Amino acid sequence: MAAAVRAIKETSIRGVLFLCALVSVLTTAGIIWILFTESFTFFRQVSPADFYLGTRWTPLLEPRNFGVLPLVCGTFLVAGGALLVAMPVGLAAALYLSEYAPPLARNVAKPVLEVLAGIPTVVYGFFALTFITPHILRPILPETEVFNAASAAIVVGVMIIPTIASLCDDAFRAVPRTLREAAYAVSATRLEVSTRVVLPAGMSGVIAAVLLAFARAIGETMAVTMAAGVTAKLTLNPLTSIQTMTAYIVQVSLGDTPAGSIAYQTIFAVGMTLFLITLTFNLLAQRVMRRFREAYQ
Repeated sequence: MAAAVRAIKETSIRGVLFLCALVSVLTTAGIIWILFTESFTFFRQVSPADFYLGTRWTPLLEPRNFGVLPLVCGTFLVAGGALLVAMPVGLAAALYLSEYAPPLARNVAKPVLEVLAGIPTVVYGFFALTFITPHILRPILPETEVFNAASAAIVVGVMIIPTIASLCDDAFRAVPRTLREAAYAVSATRLEVSTRVVLPAGMSGVIAAVLLAFARAIGETMAVTMAAGVTAKLTLNPLTSIQTMTAYIVQVSLGDTPAGSIAYQTIFAVGMTLFLITLTFNLLAQRVMRRFREAYQ
């Protein structure tokens, strides 16, 4: 009797867990279905070549232009700048936590570092507008506009530091202890062990962390919208206002654009493009992480 009750409980738990997993899969499938069906409707009116190769983006103004390259350029400008901020800080923090920090300092520093990931993104946006631009960028570079890509890149870089630091720390701690001991045996210093043994051995994990952080930066919305502005332009100047793909989706989703119009359908085409970009980076990161795990099993 007890065995039958236990079997029923296990079957029920297995069914609940399966339903939870099924909800996630169906939700993802629904999002993909909507993106592709609505994007197909959009591309029946706008040529994919004009959309992906055009250099002017004015879908809400006359004459209408549907070249998405300014949004893609703005997105990669902010995400690339964020990596320049986050990579050195995140790697340094990970090396400290894995190689230098005593247990007590590690137990305190790592949770504090990860608190950055819990701060609302709107707070980062206000921080960029009220502090980074007027008190850091403009005193050094007076030509900096109120809304600019540089301040957005800085705050997004701060936001993704926990991602890089945490994943790189896990990668460094997975490096076999024997490699460190062999390096110390030939009189290597702790710095040499950290930079010439641990870092190269954990490089695949570092690459995966960077790719995941980059995908996170590409998908950031509120902080970028508030800090970088909504001026879609094809430029590499980080001191001017730009617009990212996520910021454009926010702009159109405010309700001023009639539903069903071609201007409204652009958010699905932009969303599909953003989805494909982030999916690519996530798949690359997962592939690198898989090879990293296999190498140390």
